[in-house]
Amino acid sequence: MSKKLVAYFSATGTTKKIAVNLAKEEGADLFEITPEKPYTADDLDWRNKKSRSNVEMGDPNCHPAVISKVEDMGQYDEVILGFPIWWGREPSIVDTFLKQYDFSGKTIVPFCTSGGSGLGHATVERINNLLGRKANVVEGRRFGGEVSIEDMKTWLENL
Repeated sequence: MSKKLVAYFSATGTTKKIAVNLAKEEGADLFEITPEKPYTADDLDWRNKKSRSNVEMGDPNCHPAVISKVEDMGQYDEVILGFPIWWGREPSIVDTFLKQYDFSGKTIVPFCTSGGSGLGHATVERINNLLGRKANVVEGRRFGGEVSIEDMKTWLENL
């Protein structure tokens, strides 16, 4: 039986809620990607070109620091990776997380939260490139703010 980890970044709590439920349904361990400097509402203001999130997302070399660490990533065969969609892709802090570990041979199942933007093929391609194509990154799923347990179960069963 493979061991699973649900790893997630959540700036407002939406992604966290879904990640907690996914971990419970899958019997998986849960891990929060925690930024060294928490994001404020001003940091997340997409209308302000100088907001922290806009600056980070505009710099492909930006890797915001994280303070949390998975103790033994080697024990996991599958990582269900959750994040909000920012500017059509995963936030830069998720890239920091992905660069910290060796995901060789693991299956990565991304999911995103968004009011409308989907988890496009470009996000899966970016994750593949970040990991040097050493993992099996599968097409994921977008969830809106409210998701039923049944909807999550159906998605998990179809992976």
